[in-house]
Amino acid sequence: MADFTSHMAQALAEARAAAERGEVPVGAVVIAPDGRVVAAAGNRTRADRDPTAHAEILAIRAACAALGSERLPGHALWVTLEPCPMCAAAISAARIERLYFGAEDPRMGGVIHGAQIFRHPQCHHRPQVYDGIRAAEARALLQSFFESRR
Repeated sequence: MADFTSHMAQALAEARAAAERGEVPVGAVVIAPDGRVVAAAGNRTRADRDPTAHAEILAIRAACAALGSERLPGHALWVTLEPCPMCAAAISAARIERLYFGAEDPRMGGVIHGAQIFRHPQCHHRPQVYDGIRAAEARALLQSFFESRR
């Protein structure tokens, strides 16, 4: 196994780029078992006019396309915000091995809040979950984004 490397800086960069495009600043990065970046994305719901164009979904789609597979066993997903229930279900379906996220989302989260998708008895794959990584920075980015729109 490769040495542990945090990829939250790249996820935060994707989130900042999303904010600059007027999107909610969430970024995600998919990492292969060998440690290389397979895909990275920021939210594009407004640009794509697609309510499913969350950073996690876009990164998973790109990684699957790049690898020619609908599943990503052994892969890790780094995301700046606790995934919503839709994204948590996609993470499970893709067989992501490890999920690392920054800020909690008590209102819309689906991992440690709300639906808690991975705890549901019908969830067939549960990734290892590591939360709170650079959470203050991720939370500040979101707060600044929403304050600027009020």
